[in-house]
Amino acid sequence: MNNIVKEIKEVFSLLSIPEKAAFFPRFFKTGKGEYGEGDQFIGVIVPDQRKVAKEYFSKISLPELSELLSSEIHEHRLTALFMLISKFEKAKEQNVKDEIVEFYLNHLQYVNNWDLVDTSCYKILGRYAFENQKESLLKTLADSDQMWHKRIAVVGTMYFIKKGSFELTKQFVTQNLQYPHDLMHKANGWLLREMGNKNETELITYLNQHYKKMPRTCLRYAIEKLDEELRQDYLKGRI
Repeated sequence: MNNIVKEIKEVFSLLSIPEKAAFFPRFFKTGKGEYGEGDQFIGVIVPDQRKVAKEYFSKISLPELSELLSSEIHEHRLTALFMLISKFEKAKEQNVKDEIVEFYLNHLQYVNNWDLVDTSCYKILGRYAFENQKESLLKTLADSDQMWHKRIAVVGTMYFIKKGSFELTKQFVTQNLQYPHDLMHKANGWLLREMGNKNETELITYLNQHYKKMPRTCLRYAIEKLDEELRQDYLKGRI
């Protein structure tokens, strides 16, 4: 084990909270047949993880970060992603950004729970795809058979939404609207809601075309911020 990785893991052992270590596996659905099956936790809360990431991100190399990101411990992986985000955001040279994105794509097998996905994908991959006109990176993931890849794709469009670009979000939501897992229903609805926060007309136009085919969870997420009367019209199919 690299010295810096060993040091970080020792810090984590000091920050571990037994009650959280017992709670997190239930919260992140790690039981047999559940979406987080087999994931392991040591009970380090996110604010402490962010503090560790802030202290170490500039000191740790990508090969060392690979060791941390490939850990079976969930908190190790999330903190590794926090550090990778910081490296990407601080990078000035294009070749460094390219290397970080390639690293991220090569480690997607470890970005395997919703918080890992949602924390990292739009800040790294979504931003990179937008700034470099490489939507194909996200489209490839949207076409994948793996749920986490599909979620990375649609949540990755958050960066596009923040910049006022909505077409890719609508494309991915429509493409995977009927995907069976509720984690995709929630992600699709969430991104539609974010689109509505930016441009309500875009959301209403999309809903009027698709809402009757939407899974109920997706619809509820999408319309959460709309006027109550309009929300009820969608929920009761009056539009």
